[in-house]
Amino acid sequence: MALSLFHSRKTVFALFALLLGCVLHASAQGNYEIQVYGSDTVLPKTTMVELHSNYTARGSLFTTDGTYPTNHQEHETLEITQGLTSWSEVGFYVFSSIQDGHGIQWVGDHIRPRVRVPDSWHWPVGVSLSTEVGYQRPVYSPDTWTWELRPIVDKSIGRWYLAFNPALERTWHGPDIRQGLGFSPGFKVGYDFTREISGGLEYYADYGRIGSFDSFRNQQQQVFAVTDLNVSPKWEINLGVGVGSTSATDHLIVKGILGRRFDWRRPSPVE
Repeated sequence: MALSLFHSRKTVFALFALLLGCVLHASAQGNYEIQVYGSDTVLPKTTMVELHSNYTARGSLFTTDGTYPTNHQEHETLEITQGLTSWSEVGFYVFSSIQDGHGIQWVGDHIRPRVRVPDSWHWPVGVSLSTEVGYQRPVYSPDTWTWELRPIVDKSIGRWYLAFNPALERTWHGPDIRQGLGFSPGFKVGYDFTREISGGLEYYADYGRIGSFDSFRNQQQQVFAVTDLNVSPKWEINLGVGVGSTSATDHLIVKGILGRRFDWRRPSPVE
């Protein structure tokens, strides 16, 4: 048993190290997937299908760096996550955009493997690490190939829930390729009003490059008031309204996440 536990920890640490190394070769995809991650991973033989929807009610009005303005853009993102082991998963995203004058367009795809600290380690907080790589079309992002490394730490304290995602980002192909690592933290604080209804705040930011943060007006900072509806273990429902506090940020966004878990495990035989 002790030897098995040692090998299990060694394997998880090796994967954590691999993901950390990826950032040396690793920008945000924009407002396509507005979510602060929790540390849990999808169980093995289980698939999570999520639809991330958001609408920019007040955004940019002019073409910038060859990209479309965001005002009145609707984003629909399909996310499919497959559980691999009790401590790992892999997710795949398909981004799309709907806007007057441009119709429905494919934006790009990302893939995201993730590992977490197993429950058997009894850490005082939940910890996981994801890395995300993918492509966005130039009319939606001048940085077409990007890499993100996202540490995830969360904790439940009574009815309160806290989650912190200090994400690091790097461009692989595009004008920001020589800019180094960017810092884009996300934070969530939630409170369970009942067993079915939670409410709270989510904070998202892009401060710019580590060692040379952008001026405040050029940073992206958003705060969302959100509600989570815990109607069933099979379903995930998140609704929110967000406002931007800087001139570089979309000023008003409405978002929603609808997710469904599918369990492919065989039920235990009845004795």
